[in-house]
Amino acid sequence: MTARFDYFVVFAEMRTGSNFLEANLNAFEGIECHGEAFNPHFIGYPNVDNILGVTQAMREGDPARLIETVKAQNGVLGGFRFFHDHDPRALDMTLNDPRCAKIILTRNPVDSYVSWKIAQATGQWKLTDARRRKDGKAEFDRDEFERHLAKLQAFQVTLLNTLQCSGQTAFYVAYEDLQSVEVMNGLAKYLGLDEALDSLDKKLKKQNPSPISDKVENFEAMEEALVRLDTFNLTRTPNFEPRRGPVVPSYVACATAPLLYLPVRGGPEAQVQDWMAALDGVDTGALQTKFNQKALRQWKRGHTGHRTFTVLRHPAARAHHAFCTHILSTGTAAYSDIRKTLRKLYKLPIPGQGPMEKPDGAYDRRAHREAFVAFLTFLKANLAGQTGVRIDSTWASAANTVQGFGTFALPDFILREDEMEAYLPAIAHQVGRTDPPDPVAARDDAPFALADIYDGDIEAMIADIYQRDYMMFGFGPWAETA
Repeated sequence: MTARFDYFVVFAEMRTGSNFLEANLNAFEGIECHGEAFNPHFIGYPNVDNILGVTQAMREGDPARLIETVKAQNGVLGGFRFFHDHDPRALDMTLNDPRCAKIILTRNPVDSYVSWKIAQATGQWKLTDARRRKDGKAEFDRDEFERHLAKLQAFQVTLLNTLQCSGQTAFYVAYEDLQSVEVMNGLAKYLGLDEALDSLDKKLKKQNPSPISDKVENFEAMEEALVRLDTFNLTRTPNFEPRRGPVVPSYVACATAPLLYLPVRGGPEAQVQDWMAALDGVDTGALQTKFNQKALRQWKRGHTGHRTFTVLRHPAARAHHAFCTHILSTGTAAYSDIRKTLRKLYKLPIPGQGPMEKPDGAYDRRAHREAFVAFLTFLKANLAGQTGVRIDSTWASAANTVQGFGTFALPDFILREDEMEAYLPAIAHQVGRTDPPDPVAARDDAPFALADIYDGDIEAMIADIYQRDYMMFGFGPWAETA
């Protein structure tokens, strides 16, 4: 046996054939699989009280102890089966350990669901003697199946993403592969064994070999329900942006009030921070900034009853603000290199030099609209990952940014800019401030406001570019909020 792996885990689900796979793994002299080692309701198997001397109580107190015990077996490679609802602490330990071999067993989710329903109805979860087989049929429940499918898919995505990010690979086995001795021998090679099986374990029998139409009581209703499922996720909104982290250093806390602001770049950041400073009667320089994760944890622990919020700007207003502030302008906030690239490679029709606080005769409202439309054309390609220019946080999708927040700090409130006047004072009331100031609305962009050039064509472009934000946050046309 090689030293490539110290132990293994079989990621599977109920009714996927994991018992049969375990039986064949245990047929190899150099492998020992210990059942569902981290099932929250038992350890290994329903009628077993320990694995290698580690009891269920010991495992609950220290899951790493059981893993270390399995790893320490002499002469064999130990492992166990793991389902999506098993101990999440063990999932983190195994998934992030490159010395743990990952075997991923999958089955058609309709088949596994029907098999599960029949097992529930008959009480028969294993079959070793075909003469004792119990007949039963499944009753298909669309809502229950959709929940079942969502859990399976979410778990598979978790496995895939973690393996991708850590540079690991897994050995995938489909339910249909379980009948192939060649696949089982290939799995043994993956685990580092030189031995091979001549035949498969024959003790376990397939419980429901008939066609699925004979196994479901309401088969026609099941067919109708499955037709309505978007199996291939055709209605999804494509997202090619890189995942964003929580960007904790950008968070802003009040000087004294237990309020924490998670800024979405390109939004009304200055107006929110001015309001936070006015709430405490201080200058904006007194606001708490530049957190790291440790400091933010300390702030949260030290401010019981704190509230966390973010404020979203409509995608149209946000894109226009980013264009005027960072691309059109040559001031201190300008992205000079990106500006040059857009003019040179993407033929953005904007002046090459000079401040843009006021338009001159050559840059009028029509020119501004033409330039903004050209910027939107670039933006669509940029957010689709089709340019060499970075996807800047000031025009990245708000949904991606808020999703990044959630990896460390979930906002209690997600406000829209046009709701600030009503809801910021309401949040202040929640932390005991009875006379909060009114927030001040943002000034129009210069040299032209969005209202000066906005029309249905621009709205359609922005709705196409930021369709995920429109869908996730319920945005309608910008004209309805202006």
